[in-house]
Amino acid sequence: MFFQHVYDKTLAQASYVIGCQAAGVAAVIDPRRDVDVYLEIAKANKFKITHIFETHIHADFLSGSRELAQLTGAQIYLSDEGGADWQYQFPHVGLKDGDEIMVGNLKIKVMHTPGHTPEHISFLLTDTPASPEPVMIFTGDFVFVGDVGRPDLLEKAAGQTGTQRAGAEQMYESLKKFAALPDFVQVWPGHGAGSACGKALGAVPSSTVGYEKMRNWAFRYMNDKEGFISYLLADQPEPPRYFAMMKKLNKVERALVTEVPKYKKLSDSEFIEAFNQGTPLVDTRNKVNFAKGFIPGSINIQNNNSLATWAGWYLDYDKPFMLLAAEDQLEDIARKLMRIGLDNVKGYIDSTDPYTKNGGKLATVEFVEKEELKKLISANNIQVVDLRGASEYKSGHIKGADHVFVGTLPNNLDKISKDKKVIIHCQGGDRASIGYSLLTKYGFNNIVNYSPGINEWAAAGEELVSE
Repeated sequence: MFFQHVYDKTLAQASYVIGCQAAGVAAVIDPRRDVDVYLEIAKANKFKITHIFETHIHADFLSGSRELAQLTGAQIYLSDEGGADWQYQFPHVGLKDGDEIMVGNLKIKVMHTPGHTPEHISFLLTDTPASPEPVMIFTGDFVFVGDVGRPDLLEKAAGQTGTQRAGAEQMYESLKKFAALPDFVQVWPGHGAGSACGKALGAVPSSTVGYEKMRNWAFRYMNDKEGFISYLLADQPEPPRYFAMMKKLNKVERALVTEVPKYKKLSDSEFIEAFNQGTPLVDTRNKVNFAKGFIPGSINIQNNNSLATWAGWYLDYDKPFMLLAAEDQLEDIARKLMRIGLDNVKGYIDSTDPYTKNGGKLATVEFVEKEELKKLISANNIQVVDLRGASEYKSGHIKGADHVFVGTLPNNLDKISKDKKVIIHCQGGDRASIGYSLLTKYGFNNIVNYSPGINEWAAAGEELVSE
């Protein structure tokens, strides 16, 4: 048996290639959209990809199943569980609880494991020449290392009122099925630490059924259903705005992109015309370079592991946008954006020159240091705005600070003072740079960035309050 774990650290998303060397065939589970990685693995190991599986209709990334099927001729196998509202609307082989599929000598058994979503399935793998006992389970967003999938996304991200309680109850029952598996079965989940699909995901890539039953918080509540539901639904991270679009695009017919896009470099006149017409500009430079001089109205989303997530918060799928990015980073950026279906890129510029050469004046970020911030707080003539997530804010924040999560900032501008000096901060500066760019884009000229944020404040022993 062949096995390879493929991990996208930008979305904390795991996919898997399993193969039968005897038959020369392979399957891919939960592929990402830039599918060349699977083609290269198959070529290097002399496999033909014949099967593609998905655990559920994903919310956090755009599945590459259809791209991979078009390039390889493989068959797509998807859940037919969950009822009429949870059926994929494109050709596939439907799977039900208990179904078994052979990939060469490898047996894949389907387990319906609802909770995160109603149609969710997991795949129990048996290497039949080696043993009649299962060796692995691919759990998708059902069981993670140290956590379980959140059931509130349908309500919070897709607006399906009343679904989170039902999902939590389903998760409770599904975990009983998981607990009945042999302790030695390896657990390979769909996500790792950093994913918004749970609140306490472990950083190691895999586990075992036995270890999860000992260490995963969920199994401490197996005799306390209400306690389980309460804990599961509490303090989940804010779901990015793009999750609702992923739920749609992963279910319906859509345009396929079988190669990593190559973006057009815009001429100075093309950029100026588009920018003046209101086409959004995402400045992907690091926050230090951005602060030294940025095009007013641009949004600073740094090209790091969080690029796609933040882009999904602020960009509209039906409107074009532009990038400011170094040419040697374009392929990396293109991969990150295509993984969440942000394909509507008008083009890019590689510096601020097209703006300044046409008479534009760059803006700079105004910063404040800790000691000066303390004096301003004492004088009580400022507003401090904490841009972190709700659970971060509750766990400890600067006394008197207001909370506005940076992801929802454009919808909460009324909470930002226009009369006082406004000091914004986050944990260590990245989200504050996004927030600074957004607020200046929306016309605020009274913003100051406390970039070191809570990291510096707490390390210095300054007061933090909880609520």
